[in-house]
Amino acid sequence: MNAFIHKHLSLLLITGFSLAILLGLGMGYVFFKPAHHATQEPHSDHIHEVGASETIWTCSMHPQIRQNEPGDCPICGMDLIPLEDKPSSDPLVLEMTPEAVRLAQVETTVLGAGGKAERTLTLSGKIQADERLSASQVAHIPGRIEQLFVSFKGEYVRKGQQIARVYSPELITAQQELLEAIKLRERNPGLYQATRQKLRYWKLTDDQIHQIEEDETIKETFDIYADATGIVSMRRVSVGDYVKQGEVLFDLVNLSQVWVLFDAYEEDLAQLHVGDPVQFTTPSVPGKTFTTRITFIDPVINPQTRVASVRGEVPNLGGLLKPEMFVRGTLASPVQGEEQLLVPKSAVLWTGQRSVVYLKVPDMSIPSFRYQEIELGDRVGSSYLVQNGLQPGDEVVTYGSFAIDAAAQLNNQQSMMNRLLDTKLGSDSDLPNYTNLTPSAFQQQLLEAVKAYLPLKDALVASDIQQAQAAAQILLEKLDQIDMKLLKGDIHDYWMAKVKALKSHTTAIGTNKDLTQQREQFSFLSTALIESIQVLGIKGTTLYVQHCPMAMENEGADWLSLQEEIRNPYFGDQMLTCGSITQQLPTPRQEPSSNPPQSHNH
Repeated sequence: MNAFIHKHLSLLLITGFSLAILLGLGMGYVFFKPAHHATQEPHSDHIHEVGASETIWTCSMHPQIRQNEPGDCPICGMDLIPLEDKPSSDPLVLEMTPEAVRLAQVETTVLGAGGKAERTLTLSGKIQADERLSASQVAHIPGRIEQLFVSFKGEYVRKGQQIARVYSPELITAQQELLEAIKLRERNPGLYQATRQKLRYWKLTDDQIHQIEEDETIKETFDIYADATGIVSMRRVSVGDYVKQGEVLFDLVNLSQVWVLFDAYEEDLAQLHVGDPVQFTTPSVPGKTFTTRITFIDPVINPQTRVASVRGEVPNLGGLLKPEMFVRGTLASPVQGEEQLLVPKSAVLWTGQRSVVYLKVPDMSIPSFRYQEIELGDRVGSSYLVQNGLQPGDEVVTYGSFAIDAAAQLNNQQSMMNRLLDTKLGSDSDLPNYTNLTPSAFQQQLLEAVKAYLPLKDALVASDIQQAQAAAQILLEKLDQIDMKLLKGDIHDYWMAKVKALKSHTTAIGTNKDLTQQREQFSFLSTALIESIQVLGIKGTTLYVQHCPMAMENEGADWLSLQEEIRNPYFGDQMLTCGSITQQLPTPRQEPSSNPPQSHNH
C-alpha cells in the first residue's frame, strides 16, 4: 500500500513536468530529423540492450532506463514512453524544424556587456525595542503599596500619570517634623528649610508641601507618578509589598521608535555599510514596505549562529511595528569591478556552480541549439552574473529552453538531466586532479567530514529541521578539525577556497529554521563536497553520487550516499525514491601532471 501511495503521489507532483516532456516527445516524433540509434548507452543496472528494429521504451524522468517493452519505471513508477531516434550525431546539438521551433515558442536573446549591475541582498531579522528609550519606574517614597493604578504587563503609561499609592511611616514622621519646624521657623529658619528639603528628596512637590503646611494635617498615603512614557514590559511589585526608596516598580519601554535587527552572514558583510538604505516588510503588516538605514554593524560575530547583527532605526507611527515581529529586508548594492556579462534568469535551466543554457547555433540551415554548461555568480535582479561559459554575442534561449531540454533527453542527447553521455562538458575533466598528491592523513580527515555529512542528509530525508540543525553543527566541527597545514601550494589554495563554501552552507543550514531553505543550502553544500572528493580524494569508502532532477524547482540537485538505495533528501516522504545514481566515488581519474604544484608560504 505504501508503494502504491508513493507511486501515485510522485505521479501527481510531476504532472506539470511531464507535460513539457511529452511536448518534447511530440516534437521529436513529428519534426526532428531521423538519425541512427546510439550504439551504446551509459552503464546502469537497469539498461537493456535491444535490437535496432525494436521500439525502445524509456522513462522521461530517468533516461538511463531502457526496455524493449512498455511498463513502469523501476525507479519512480512513471509509465515508460517510446524513445525516438537521436536527430544529430553531435550529442550537444539538437536540430529542430521551423515548425518545432514555433510549437515550442522558442525565443532567444543576444548577450551583450551588462554594464554596471546591482546586487540584491536579502536579509532576515526582527523588530526590537530601542534600548535607549527604556526606563525603570522607581519608588521615591519608602513604604507599603496600598494601591496600584497600573496592574498588568503591556499597559500604556504616560509621563505624570498616577501609578501607585504608598503608605509610608517614614513620610509620616517627616511631616510631623515639618509641622514642628513651622512653630520654630522664626527662631530656627534653617531647621524649617531642612525639613522641607527632606520632603522634596522624596519627590513631593512644593504644592504638596504647602498643602501640608496649610492644613496642618499629616497625610498617611502618598501617590507615585510616572517619570516617563512607555509600555510596561515588566511589573515587579504587587499590592501589599513593602518597597524601599529607589526600588523598581515597573520596567517601561517607549515604542515610538524601534530598532530593526537583521542577521548578516560573514560573506555578506563586505556588501553592508553604515548609511545603506534597506527596505523591509513584515507578514504582520501585509502590503506595506518600510524603509530604514543601517546605523550600526555589530563588530563581533555570534559564535553560535555565525552572523553579525545589523541595526536600523525606524519611527513607529501608529504602533504598527511590535518587538519580536519577523521582517525580511532587501538591500541593493552596486557590483564592484568592470562591466559584467549578464544572462537572463529565464535562460538558466538549473542553478548551482554549473548551470545549463541552450545557445542557438549561428549560420545553420536547420534551427539548431547547443547544450552549454556555465558558471554563474551572484543574482542581479532578473539576471545572473556570468563567470564562465558565455561571451558577449552569444544567442541564448530565454523561452522554450525547457522543451528543448526535454526533447534532447528523450533523444538520448546531452541535457540537464542526462549528463551521463561521454562528453567533455558532461564530465569533471575541468577540475584539477590532486588525488595522488593529497596526503593520506588529509584524505582521512575529509572522510570524517563526509561521515558527519551523512546524518545531515538523513535528517533532511526525514524532514526534521531540528535534527538537521544539530547535524550541521557536528559537520561544522569536523570541517574545523581538518588540518589545512597538511596541504601545500595549489592544493592548499584549492582547499582554502572550497572549505569556505562548505562552512558557509553548513552554517546556513544550522541557523535556518525553514526546511526549504535548509534543503537549498544542502544542495550547494553537496556540490562543494562532491567536487572536493573528486579533486582531493578519499580512501577506504565507496560513495554514490545520487541526483534528483526535480529538486530545487526542477533545477536538479545531487547528494552523497553510502548505499545505492535512493532516499531523497529534497522531498522526503513526498518522493522518497525519486532519483538515480550518476557516479561512484572514488572514480579512476587521469594521472596528475608531472609538474608538482608550486609551494606557497601561508
